[in-house]
Amino acid sequence: MKRLLVYLKNYKTQSVMAPLFKLLEAVFELIVPLVIASIIDVGIKNDDIGYIVARCGILVLLALIGMAAAITAQYFAAKAATGFGRELRHALFEKIQSLSFSELDNIGTSSLITRMTNDTNQVQNGVNLVLRLFLRSPFIVLGAMVMAFTVDVKCALVFLVAIILLSVVVFGIMAYTIPKYKNVQTKLDSITLSTRENLQGARVIRAFTSEQREIDEFTKRNNALSSLQRAVGRISALLNPVTYVIINIAVVALVYTGALRVDTGNLTQGEVVALYNYMSQILVELIKLANLIVTVTKALASAQRISAVLNQESTLEHTSNNKSSDAFVEFENVSLIYKNASAESLSDISFSAKKGDVVGVIGGTGSGKSSLVSLIPHFYDATSGTVFVDGSDVKTLDDENLRKRIGFVQQKAVLFKGTIRDNMKWGNRSANDDDIIDALKLAQIYDTIEEKGGLDFMVEQNASNLSGGQKQRLSVARALVRRPEILVLDDSSSALDYATEAKLREGIYALAYNPTVFIVSQRASSVMSADKIIVLDDGVCVGIGDHHSLLKSCDVYNEIYTSQFGKEEA
Repeated sequence: MKRLLVYLKNYKTQSVMAPLFKLLEAVFELIVPLVIASIIDVGIKNDDIGYIVARCGILVLLALIGMAAAITAQYFAAKAATGFGRELRHALFEKIQSLSFSELDNIGTSSLITRMTNDTNQVQNGVNLVLRLFLRSPFIVLGAMVMAFTVDVKCALVFLVAIILLSVVVFGIMAYTIPKYKNVQTKLDSITLSTRENLQGARVIRAFTSEQREIDEFTKRNNALSSLQRAVGRISALLNPVTYVIINIAVVALVYTGALRVDTGNLTQGEVVALYNYMSQILVELIKLANLIVTVTKALASAQRISAVLNQESTLEHTSNNKSSDAFVEFENVSLIYKNASAESLSDISFSAKKGDVVGVIGGTGSGKSSLVSLIPHFYDATSGTVFVDGSDVKTLDDENLRKRIGFVQQKAVLFKGTIRDNMKWGNRSANDDDIIDALKLAQIYDTIEEKGGLDFMVEQNASNLSGGQKQRLSVARALVRRPEILVLDDSSSALDYATEAKLREGIYALAYNPTVFIVSQRASSVMSADKIIVLDDGVCVGIGDHHSLLKSCDVYNEIYTSQFGKEEA
C-alpha cells in the first residue's frame, strides 16, 4: 500500500483536513455525555428548568457544529479519494502501456482489466473510508475510555477489558481475511476472462452451438467465486455479532458496577448515564471500525495486485552493443524462447535484407513466422543472437523511434471505434485526407469505404460492421499512411481473394519511397515474387532463396507449393 500512497501527494491538504475535521466532530461527541450527566445531576435533581433548557441548547449547538465538521470532512475525503483513484488509474494505464509483450502475455489481459477497474475501485473506497474513520473511530474508542477514567476509575476498568478483547477479535479476523480477499480478486480475474472471451467470441460460440457449455463453465467459475466470497464473508461477518456480544456484556458489567457505586455514594446517577453513553459510542464506532476493516482488507489485497503491476519492470533489454551490420535488416544467429515456454520458437536464424528488398516468410502453422517478424520492432528480446535494423542492434535503439520507422500489420486486424479517418491517423497523426485516400486506394479498400460514407464512416466496437477482408485491408492502409521504412505484413491478406491480394502486392512493390517489405504468409502465391524467401519449419530456417531456387533445394517449400498448386513448376 505504501507504493500507492505517492498518488495522494497532490491531495495532501485534503488528506490532512478530512481526518482533522472528523476528529473535531469526535471531540464534540465526547462532550455530549458530560452535558447529559449535568442535566440529570443538576437540572433534573434540582428541578431547574432553565438549567435544563440551557444545557439542551448546548446539545443542539454541539450537534450543528458536529454536522458541519462531518460534512466538511466528507467533502475533503471524497475529493482526495477520487483524485487518488484518477491518479492511480492513470499511472496503472501508463505502466501497462510501457510493458513489453512478454509481460502482457504473462499477466494476462483479463487480470489487467480487473486491476484497472475493480481493484482500483476497492483501493479508492479504502482510501475514502480511512480518511473518514481511521482516526475518528480509534479516537472515539480511546477518548471514551479516557473520559470514563475521568468519571470513575473502577467502572472504567470495564472499558479497558472490553477494548482489549475487541482488539484481539478485530485484528485476528483481519489477519485471516486479507489473504482470502486476495484469492477472491484472483477468482474475479477468471470471471473477467470468461466474460471477455464470451463477448469477443459470441459468433464462434453460436456457430458451434456451445452456448449451454459456456453457460455451464461460467456458472462453475461464478459459483467458485461465490463460495470463496461466502467463506471469507462468514468470517468477516463475525465482527458485528462478536462486537455486540462483548459490548453488551460490558454494558451489563458497567450498569451492575455503577449501581453498586451509586448505592455507596461514590457515583451519581448522571455519571452512570454518561458512562453508559460512552459505552454506546464505543459500540457504534466499533461497528464502523469493523466495516472499515472489511473494506481496508479488500483494499489491501487489491493494492498488492496493483503494486505488482506497477513494480513490474519491462524485461526488454537495452544495451550499448557496438556491433553493427552493413545490411538494412539482419538476423545473426537469432533464437527465441517465450517466457515459461519449454522449447525454442526460433532456433539459430540468420539472414539479411537490403533497403528496398521484399522478403517473404513462409512455413506451416506454428513454424515461428510471426515470432520472427515480432523481433524486428523489438516487441520481444531475442534469447540469443542479434537483430539489426539500419545497421544497429535493436537493443541499442530507442523503441519508440524504432517503431515509428516500421509499419506493422499483425495477424489479427484490430481497429478502434471511431471514424475511418480517426483509425487511419493511428498510422500518422499529421496525415491529411489526401494521404489517407492514397493509402486506402493502395490497400484496395477505397471504393468500399466510399460506398459506406467515406472517411466519416463510423467503425463500431471491434469493427463488427466490417468483414474480415475489409478489416485486414484497412489495417494495411493504416500502416501505409505512416510511409514506413520497413513494412511488415504478418499474414495480413489471409481473408482476401487471390486477385485482390495480387493488386495489393503490386501497389506495395510500386511504392516510390521503396520500403523494405516483409510478407508473412502460408500462401506460396503471396511470396513467390519476393526477392528473398525464408522458409521456416518448427522454428528452424530450412531454406533461404528465391522462388525457383527453393523449389529445387527446399523440400518444405516444394511441399507447400505443390499442396497449393497441385504440381511442381516446370
